[in-house]
Amino acid sequence: MKNDKFSHIDTSNNPAMVNVSDKQVTHRTATARSIVGLTEEIMSGLESGEIHSKKGPVFQTAIIAGTMAAKKTGELIPLCHPIGLDGCDFSIEVNGLDVVIFCTAKISAKTGVEMEALTGASLAALTIYDMCKALSHNIVIKETRLIEKTGGKKDFKYNG
Repeated sequence: MKNDKFSHIDTSNNPAMVNVSDKQVTHRTATARSIVGLTEEIMSGLESGEIHSKKGPVFQTAIIAGTMAAKKTGELIPLCHPIGLDGCDFSIEVNGLDVVIFCTAKISAKTGVEMEALTGASLAALTIYDMCKALSHNIVIKETRLIEKTGGKKDFKYNG
């Protein structure tokens, strides 16, 4: 008997990639957000919207790392479809001691891009941690969540 609650389980209750062969190609977008809590010591290095470290510009490097990760999501997450993204955009905002990362992935395809947006935002957050850890290990990746998705069976918008 198939477990209808999970999409990645086949009729024998084994893991399986979702078969999207009968789906229609639609334009799909997804935006994910990660929040990284930094310390005052780290934030004291903020200048003109960027933290400069010995390893280079922190936010710019995080955007590159996040983009690279989003493009490799199908290789990183089991059963996730490998897809060619049409776009992957980032914005990084500073709110007090928090760095708020938004990653928006876009594609015209038979499957969504939520995992790509979540992976991109997550890796950008991890990159900020890595680049700033020499100053403090009191860095907290507080939250990574889906903010919005369009296309596919149903749209979603976080209301929090």
